[in-house]
Amino acid sequence: MAVTKVSSTIHFSARNHAMSGSGEPATGRWAPNTDVYTTESGLVVKVELAGMKSDSLEIIVEANRLRIAGNRPDCCRSPQCSFLVMEITYGPFETVLDLPPGYDLNQAKAIYVNGFLRIDVPPARPTQTKNRKVPITQGE
Repeated sequence: MAVTKVSSTIHFSARNHAMSGSGEPATGRWAPNTDVYTTESGLVVKVELAGMKSDSLEIIVEANRLRIAGNRPDCCRSPQCSFLVMEITYGPFETVLDLPPGYDLNQAKAIYVNGFLRIDVPPARPTQTKNRKVPITQGE
């Protein structure tokens, strides 16, 4: 799945289906619904994570990549239930976003409210190079 931003594409990790072909819950990782958009104050990543606690979430910055991971527990149902429909995915998840250049992920701030994780990423400040002399050492 790709989300297009004017001239840049943001790449997402693959998503798993909630039900296997046998009607049993699928196993493995899943990826939550995610919105990525820009505002006048920078880039916003909004992830839908109902039923989770913030201490079960992890956000890792790797260069221009944002990795969001966690584990949504399935603790609200009887172990002997038999699903007719299962659209809510439980277990470990991971979303990996390759973000476009021009944003400072080192200054990213995250907040988790009412089942939504919001990550605000400000624009990168332009680097200013100053004129300076580069010292030359004597080689042997």
